[in-house]
Amino acid sequence: MLDSPNFSASSAAAPVLTVVQHQDSVPLGLLSEALAGVQISLVRPDAGQLLPDASDLDGLVVLGGTMSVQDTRDHPWLTAERELLDAAVAQGVPTLCVCLGAQQLAVARGGQVEVAAPTGPERGVVEVRMRPDAAADPVLGPVVAALGRDVPAPSMHGDAITALPPEATWLASSQQYPFQAFRLGSAVGVQFHPEADEATMRRWAAAEGQDPDDLAAGYGPNAAALATVATELGAAFAAQVVDRTRLAVR
Repeated sequence: MLDSPNFSASSAAAPVLTVVQHQDSVPLGLLSEALAGVQISLVRPDAGQLLPDASDLDGLVVLGGTMSVQDTRDHPWLTAERELLDAAVAQGVPTLCVCLGAQQLAVARGGQVEVAAPTGPERGVVEVRMRPDAAADPVLGPVVAALGRDVPAPSMHGDAITALPPEATWLASSQQYPFQAFRLGSAVGVQFHPEADEATMRRWAAAEGQDPDDLAAGYGPNAAALATVATELGAAFAAQVVDRTRLAVR
């Protein structure tokens, strides 16, 4: 097993945002350009790197992946990741969870995820409808302010959240799946992929045996709006991490 990175941010000029990436093919992508004012510490549990303790975190991002929340035999770190997410919420750590990350967050706090959900895979650029509470959310609110209630977003998943944790605030839905975004205290989960650019979507399609042109057909016409989603969401989340760190050192 590889040595765990140093997660302490005590000597850093800027807060450290720990990003848990599960696969090479699902990187931070567009969000890396939007996360201003933070340093990125990348953690790869799939490569044997240890997950941090929640108490050592300034902020946390958990990305997506092709594995399911049930694949704990092949990916035993999934269990530890859920424990980390549960602790991060309990300790008020600003947390952003994407796709598999959002499903992990839901399960960690008492929600439910169905593997190979019966409505079928949701792929391509879909319309995400923001619910009323999203406008006041510190991370999704700026997206609503910039684009309105109906927001295009890249999607690529076959598993789906079927029940939110009891204390969750439901923030967004799509025509195919209801739980596209939700908040649990300091954590926000999004089923869609704000980080995915067109090239990434094409690679995902090819890996699944899909026609990349079909999957990416909605990207070009919505390119400006999709960039806005990533920029506004990423900047708002980074601001949360920075603000919490500043308050902690006062």
